Amino acid sequence: MRHFGHIAPEVRERLFHQQPQVFGADAPPRMLAAALGATLYSPATRTRLADDVRKQAGRGVVSMVLCLEDSIDDSEVGGAEENLVRQFADLAAHGGEVPLLFVRVREPEQITDLVHRLGTSVALLSGFVLPKFTEERGVPFLEALTAAEAASGRRLFAMPVLESPELLHLETRAETLAGISRTVDKYRDRVLALRLGVTDFCSAYGLRRPPDMTAYDVQIVASVIGDVVNLLGRADGSGFTVTGPVWEYFRHQERMFKPQLRRSPFLEEGAEPLREALIQHDLDGLLREIELDRANGLLGKTCIHPSHVLPVHALSVVSHEEFSDARDILRPERGGGGVLRSAYTNKMNEVKPHRAWAERTLQRAEAFGVAREDVGFVELLTAGLPA
Repeated sequence: MRHFGHIAPEVRERLFHQQPQVFGADAPPRMLAAALGATLYSPATRTRLADDVRKQAGRGVVSMVLCLEDSIDDSEVGGAEENLVRQFADLAAHGGEVPLLFVRVREPEQITDLVHRLGTSVALLSGFVLPKFTEERGVPFLEALTAAEAASGRRLFAMPVLESPELLHLETRAETLAGISRTVDKYRDRVLALRLGVTDFCSAYGLRRPPDMTAYDVQIVASVIGDVVNLLGRADGSGFTVTGPVWEYFRHQERMFKPQLRRSPFLEEGAEPLREALIQHDLDGLLREIELDRANGLLGKTCIHPSHVLPVHALSVVSHEEFSDARDILRPERGGGGVLRSAYTNKMNEVKPHRAWAERTLQRAEAFGVAREDVGFVELLTAGLPA
């Protein structure tokens, strides 16, 4: 699979200076973590789940979570598990490319049970999403994952969700974060990425952010994100990929504040109708939040609607300017440090302080590609839309 693999090769050639790399479920963890992109969630109760998975793969989705937790009623869990096993069998029988597939479970026992019940179709499973992750809750999940991996002979990854009240509350946050850090470090080879449960954070205080505000406008949420990245997202080799929070909105809501999406990029491309469509579907707030995710050290995003996938991927593509700066900073002859003017002559590149940024930028370029010099996110959005 590859990002933007659903669009015609000649269109990709026109858009990309360096095209996204092809990768598979057996790729190195570093590549998979960077390439998760918009991870689309779907309830495991859907009767045509296999068809949905194939359809989304054809629309550019490269990672999905099939959910047995909060998206379904407590009374539906048994039936959802049975449905999940059937749908995996359907996917295996029909073949073809599928996204990276993860299952969000409720309890550790579900991991070993489901891997056993999946049989040979476990080959399509990339891992499990572990809810409300803390040191106390997380260790049994990771032990079950380890056992399931040994029993199946299949490499399985964990994506813990950081969403517990203990992480949010000030008096327990530091201790909870330290415990999470100890746990994921112990199981580092199996932890693909850490996910943020911002909806649960808001729930603890009876909050819900409106569509014209981002997670970073809710200060109590922003403070947790900052602390998580501070301890668990470091660029010194000790950190993990931390993914962006879910965007809840996909229909028009009454708007209190003016749109956040600047008019100029769309006017330049004659794409004002696209801008209006994004605003009507409350996606201008999503675009703003994606930019703030990356500015705050997050990569990828949890998504609950297919319309969110393309904006996440379009804004994950490395610009030609970013690529030029990163490549210049990492030139072997610059190993001793120093300062140089950017190729675009609009900024200072300081080699040692900007090195970690440059390394992460080239890692993102492998997964999402590098846009041509005259290509912006409007062209990438437009090219990826269904015909």
